[in-house]
Amino acid sequence: MINDITSDSEDGMKKAVESFKRDLQKIRTGRANTAMLDGIKVDYYGTPTPVNQVATVQVVDARLITVKPWEKNMIPVIDKAIRASDLGINPVADSELVRLPIPPLTQERRKELAKVVNKQTEEARVAVRSARRDAMDMIKDAEKDKQITEDERKNGEKKIQDLTDKYIGQIEDIAKAKDKEIMEI
Repeated sequence: MINDITSDSEDGMKKAVESFKRDLQKIRTGRANTAMLDGIKVDYYGTPTPVNQVATVQVVDARLITVKPWEKNMIPVIDKAIRASDLGINPVADSELVRLPIPPLTQERRKELAKVVNKQTEEARVAVRSARRDAMDMIKDAEKDKQITEDERKNGEKKIQDLTDKYIGQIEDIAKAKDKEIMEI
């Protein structure tokens, strides 16, 4: 019983960390990264569609991403969607593709991005703690229902707390690395 609760809790914590990693990939640093465009959707025949599903997205070098749509009529649509996003990138469109030159970040923009990282870090911590709370509640309910003993409850709570500490530590490490990447000139 305790092992089931522990593994369910760990799955929830792993999902929170993976989601956090994906969210951080979308944050622009000084380097080109195709994940920056993951949150951008374009109108493709009336359906909001991610850019990478209507075009080939490539990193040409550290400061340039190219977006080559499969249909040339999508070039202005992609250009408009990227301009409307909060990436802070001015796309350059020609007849074949859209170029996204990644400008170096200003100190002010770096601080704004660091705040975004801190906010997302706290959200990830809350998700992990929520998984812990749910597991602790299940363990306490199992003890009330006489399915486990007090010692089993204490051992289960310790396991859950150890998992929580492990995953919050991972979140902290990921956030520190992203902060360092953002502040790097």
